[in-house]
Formats: sequence, structure tokens, C-alpha cells
Amino acid sequence: MTENFRVMYAGLAQDIERSNAIKQLAVKLKASESKVAAFFENKPLFAPCEKEKALKQAKLLASVGIKSKLQPINNAPAVSSSDATSQRDERIFNALDYITSSLIRIEEKLDDLEQRLPASTQQPDPDEGDEWQTDDLLLDEELTTPIKKRSNMLLYSLIAMVVVLLVVLGLSFAFPDLFSFMDN
Repeated sequence: MTENFRVMYAGLAQDIERSNAIKQLAVKLKASESKVAAFFENKPLFAPCEKEKALKQAKLLASVGIKSKLQPINNAPAVSSSDATSQRDERIFNALDYITSSLIRIEEKLDDLEQRLPASTQQPDPDEGDEWQTDDLLLDEELTTPIKKRSNMLLYSLIAMVVVLLVVLGLSFAFPDLFSFMDN
């Protein structure tokens, strides 16, 4: 693996004012002046990259009159427990948001299907439109037709899928090492 480097602020060249350097660098990078000003307080301006690219970034800074140094970055940065907890919480909220939005979409699809089915069964045939006047009304027949029971297979399969997803989500929180291959 190649080692990554980050360009860090080291100082200003002679006869260069900080405000001028900030303005010039902000224009060259097309970034906000506040982000560039944060660079002067040892906050990173560029993402960690290979040494060759980091040297190009340092050369760009030197063209504006800013001295910089390259700082090696470990490929596997240590994550503090509070960062890990906040990342885990963020992943949980993202997963719950995804499940909620999926459930809403499923519900909307079911509503659309329910609206389509009765509309297609209640439309009269164009051939039978005027024949009702010539037919004799038979009062002996039952006036209501029995309601056909629809298969709820689609609904049951969707509910089963949601339950399976919730079980998988619960297992991923209970045993995070079990699903560690998904984090890569």
C-alpha cells in the first residue's frame, strides 16, 4: 500500500500578508475564504493523497507564498469511541430512514393497486349499455353478487420481507462483527 500524505500549514513567505494569501488561495482553489483561513489554524485543506499529488498541492501553496509541510497519514486511522458511536448512530438512522421510506413506497403502491382493481371491475361493457331496458327484471334472483375474496399473497409477502429486513437490522446491531463485510 502506498502511504498517504496531508499538506499542512508551516508559515508564510517574506513580504506576504496573511489576508492576501487567504484571498489569493481562495480564488485559485475556488473555495470559501473561511475554509482557507481554517487551513492557517492547522485544519486540513486537502484530503490525504499520494506523495506526488501532495507535492503538487504544496507547490500550489508556494505559488501564493504559503510555506507548507507534508505530514504522513496512517492508512488505518484510529477512530475514537465517540466517533465510532456517532458513526454507528448515523448508520442506524440512515437504515431506519431507508426502511421507513421503503414502507411508505410499498403502502403507496398497494393503494394504487387497490384503486385500479375496483375501477377495472366496475366499468360496464359498452355492448351491455342499452340492453338493460329490454331485459325483464327477475325479482327471484338475488340482487347482490357475492364478493370475491382477493388473495392477500402480495400483502403477506411484503409484510414478510419487512419483518426479515427488521430481523437482519436487529442482528446487525446485536452482532456487528457478523456483518462486518458490508462495511468495507
